Amino acid sequence: MSSVLLHKIDNQRRLCIQKDLKELNLWMYTLEEFNNELDSCHILEKQLIHNASVSNLIKALRRKNVLSMALFCKYNQELKDEWEYGKTDYDVARAKVHEKKREQYMLLIEEYSAFKKHIYKLLMRYQRK
Repeated sequence: MSSVLLHKIDNQRRLCIQKDLKELNLWMYTLEEFNNELDSCHILEKQLIHNASVSNLIKALRRKNVLSMALFCKYNQELKDEWEYGKTDYDVARAKVHEKKREQYMLLIEEYSAFKKHIYKLLMRYQRK
């Protein structure tokens, strides 16, 4: 193969990895914001709701969030290493790995959205006097 073709393939590989990195950074930012919201929900639970199951749910979500963040940080490092030093083509198998990570992220988003709806329903019980 010509060096021009190899250079184009490498540029395409790097571009795809860079796209994945940017998407991953967005996921990680969102998880950080979830953690901040969980802190606020924990305060609301302690001061207003007083429900042990809600408190346990917050702790479980926080644990899941921290574990997911750790996995995404590890994946981030793998992508950075691949972008800088890797020679593996960005093929269907590589795209499927990223898609699987996206599915994990989306499941966490869905779970967190359900949690927020639950918290909002609990808060709607309270009325200002």
